[in-house]
Amino acid sequence: MKFLSGVCFITEDVAKLAEFYEKVLQIKANINDVHVQIPLDGGVITLYSRKAAEKDMGFDFSKYHGTGLTKISFNVKDVDAEYERLKSLDVNIDFITLPTSYPWGARSMHFHDPDGNIVCFLSIK
Repeated sequence: MKFLSGVCFITEDVAKLAEFYEKVLQIKANINDVHVQIPLDGGVITLYSRKAAEKDMGFDFSKYHGTGLTKISFNVKDVDAEYERLKSLDVNIDFITLPTSYPWGARSMHFHDPDGNIVCFLSIK
């Protein structure tokens, strides 16, 4: 089994979430109101309109949303440099944690995307 090919966020506002990830990840996406794929090295982030996803897949996502707590992590070279870059963007970033070092050799920071998903930028030495 292959570990992971991608992640799909079901959202009420595809364009808003796509614009956020374009800026944060420095990637260009073909944005529309229904479905956006953001290619990454080794996988893809898909943003899918809840209404379109329910129509296409045939079930009500609100019945199967789990805890509502989602975290996605991205490996970066320098967490501190990314923190400074994110602060300089013309986008409202809700930081949860500032760059922090951990005893196991990781350094990371956390913030919310517009839908409340937790995004982590991480470097491991």
